[in-house]
Amino acid sequence: MLDQTQASETANRRIFRSKVDTIRPTYGFEDVSLAPGTSTVEPDDVDLTSELGGIPLGIPILAAAMDAVVDTRLAGELGRLGGLAIINLEGVQARYDDPDAVLAKIAAAADGEVHDLLAAAYAEPIREDLIARRIEELHAAGARAAVAATPGAARRFGPFCAEHGADLFLVQSQVSSARHLATGYDPLSLEEFTRFMPIPVAVGNTTNAEAAFALMEQGAAAVFVGVGPGAACTTREVLGIGVPQVTAISDVAAARDAWYAESGQYVRVVADGGMRRGGELAKAIAAGADALMLGSPLARAEEAPGRGTNWGMAAPSPTLPRGTRIRVGTVGTLERILFGPATVTDGSENLIGALRQSMAALGARTIGEMQQVEMVYAPSVQTEGKSWQRSR
Repeated sequence: MLDQTQASETANRRIFRSKVDTIRPTYGFEDVSLAPGTSTVEPDDVDLTSELGGIPLGIPILAAAMDAVVDTRLAGELGRLGGLAIINLEGVQARYDDPDAVLAKIAAAADGEVHDLLAAAYAEPIREDLIARRIEELHAAGARAAVAATPGAARRFGPFCAEHGADLFLVQSQVSSARHLATGYDPLSLEEFTRFMPIPVAVGNTTNAEAAFALMEQGAAAVFVGVGPGAACTTREVLGIGVPQVTAISDVAAARDAWYAESGQYVRVVADGGMRRGGELAKAIAAGADALMLGSPLARAEEAPGRGTNWGMAAPSPTLPRGTRIRVGTVGTLERILFGPATVTDGSENLIGALRQSMAALGARTIGEMQQVEMVYAPSVQTEGKSWQRSR
């Protein structure tokens, strides 16, 4: 038996380690602001060019591989404007001869009916002849053929797409890791896949620096960042996972810089999701992104196939949908959304003009220079002095 003094000494030495004691603070777009420096440049002198897997980009904008966002028509228009659209190999474009009719039904469905309609629409088999046709149509529209599939489908369709003229293959899943464990099947080996694919292979999505570094080691031509930030995605609510985008982008960018220092290979980082306004595009690049993937902002374009709606590509799951159909409306042409003129004051139109003006005000002439600007913690920046705006 311990006497009272010994018991007291034992209690004093006792340490309780709670997980919340070591919680790391993380930051989203509304938590930070970009601080002006000592110089500015003319907006016309800002260079927004980038590159992804050997594909030159006039603007650092990618259209998300979502059925309501990308078809061959929008891909051709975005290509004309300098960006790149990625088509989803597991979507309706590769399942139906006339995907437009299916998209029209999904857009018009009542909220209570849309889940069952999505599940039925995505139950049709994927057809290789349609994949080959879409690649041909992308090239005919003047666009580069960038295609996306989940890891399981990538093993099946990757070599086929390369043989039929695809320019870039994106292996995209909810969370990408360099080592996936499974007992029921043989997982895709990214290292082998990138080695044998004759075209560049990009990989996403991740929010973790170590995972990103390992993906780069295994041959990823680009790494996509973002788990659950998109307007049509409910992964954070359904599964409880995700990291705010500013922190996620910055962490993966740190892995990119470390990989470049070790290997001499610069792997592009693509911020995927969570951006709706010009200021958020600017913050994403300042956090370290080389390019930006947009979904719902581009689903608002007249050329988008979703007719003013959008849904996450996990939505068709028959058992655990992790996306929801949202109504974003149709506000104008893709060119107006990206280049203006803006007809609203909330920063959701003329996205490229806003990005260019932000970079100019911060003295950044290139995307690389924008990645070096100062970022400050400023949770009040959205509301400071804006009481009259909020009361409108």
